[in-house]
Amino acid sequence: MTSPLTTPASDGRWTPRLWGTLLVLCAAMFLDALDVSMVGMALPSIGADLGLSTSTLQWIVSGYILGYGGLLLLGGRAADLLGRRQVFLVALAVFAVASLLGGLVDSGPLLIASRFVKGLSAAFTAPAGLSIITTTFPEGPLRNRALSIYTTCGATGYSMGLVFSGLLTEASWRFTMLLPAPVALIALFFGLRLLPRTERERTGGGYDIPGAVLGTTSMLLLVFTVVQAPEAGWGSARTVLSFAAVVALLVAFVAVERRSPSPLVRLGVLRSGPQVRAQLGALTFVGSYIGFQFLVTLYMQQLLGWSALHTALAFLPAGALVALSATKVGSVIDRFGTARLIVLGFALMVAGYVLFLRIDLDPVYAAVILPTMLLVGAGFALTFPSLNVQATNGVDEHEQGMVSGLLNTSVQVGGAIFLAVVTAVVTAHSPADASNATPQAVLDSYRPGLVVVTLIAAAGLLLSLSGLRARRPRPSVVVAKSTAPEAEAERVPVRD
Repeated sequence: MTSPLTTPASDGRWTPRLWGTLLVLCAAMFLDALDVSMVGMALPSIGADLGLSTSTLQWIVSGYILGYGGLLLLGGRAADLLGRRQVFLVALAVFAVASLLGGLVDSGPLLIASRFVKGLSAAFTAPAGLSIITTTFPEGPLRNRALSIYTTCGATGYSMGLVFSGLLTEASWRFTMLLPAPVALIALFFGLRLLPRTERERTGGGYDIPGAVLGTTSMLLLVFTVVQAPEAGWGSARTVLSFAAVVALLVAFVAVERRSPSPLVRLGVLRSGPQVRAQLGALTFVGSYIGFQFLVTLYMQQLLGWSALHTALAFLPAGALVALSATKVGSVIDRFGTARLIVLGFALMVAGYVLFLRIDLDPVYAAVILPTMLLVGAGFALTFPSLNVQATNGVDEHEQGMVSGLLNTSVQVGGAIFLAVVTAVVTAHSPADASNATPQAVLDSYRPGLVVVTLIAAAGLLLSLSGLRARRPRPSVVVAKSTAPEAEAERVPVRD
């Protein structure tokens, strides 16, 4: 249910209040992405200041990912059931407090705990914010424009987090933790005044407590297992048993959801081909990029000897290209549809990754690094907004939070899984005696990881090409739509 104060005018123009609503949501999305990337370059300073080991430092990053990726399904459904505005504002307030505490603590465990709480709060703001947009802006050009601005704010936040981290760490790592707090408080102040009030979903079947417990536990265990696998060993008994437990929990989760009158995730929504392609596309798209960014950072800092700021500035062209496209991508989606843009975006990403395979120990920035960043930036600008539009089109208003949670889960789980895979490949090809390894030997260990990144993106490209084949013959797609225990399929026009 949308508020008349935030509904677009009949001629499609946006009121100041509507712009304000979108900016509040964009601020939260920007902060979520900023916090993922900004801490990375501050880790050495944090370790030196707090006396933390490498394994403990890892959990400053992994703690955030664990809370974020593990609770997104619950966060998305909570937005539908408890009210999107309420969930968003409460979670944003928690995010601000956790940011403040993270910059003030003097203990590694407390810092990790604050990062987990921030990830947990982001798991509620991300799907709630996306579903507020999709229920405020009607499907079509207006929503496409809003989503393109919203998603590019997230991509810009991730890119700018690298730059801010390089700048702020020069003064103190604590500033990287504290920076999100005032921005979140400002967004909270305006959100209380601008965000539209929404009705809670009325459900006669009660709440799906077993599904919530199983879904959240399985996602938490999956992310935890993937994050720990490179250290514990992919073939170790601990890792194998953890993956087996994840499979068992997911099987039980599916069984519960099929029988629940008010499921956490209604499985019928995945009968839509575009929906499945959007979820798998997000998985491979973000997974390939996170792996690429990880390897490029190692290459620039460890082999080329670049500073954190120098490395961050190398990524800036990609982030700038994404930011500049924010208000334009929506109209491009209107004209060409999501399927074509996703294919083109993946193709640009693959081309960028292939080009980067030419790196050596004395790279020419203008010939390899800059063109790669521009190709990757252009691919990001086209693909990420299109995936969000495709995932939310044709979905009932009362299930937008659920679908948003699914999409964000695909993003986070894809990043965690494929980063772990890329790390394992690089580790397997690393010299036995790392302390005496030559720079060329280290570079050679990175190349298989870059090949894996390219293959992941190529898999996403092949998957997206199937959307082009399905687009012409069928003017509509099947999107399951029902509030009954047995979901019925209804044909809903969607421009894929």
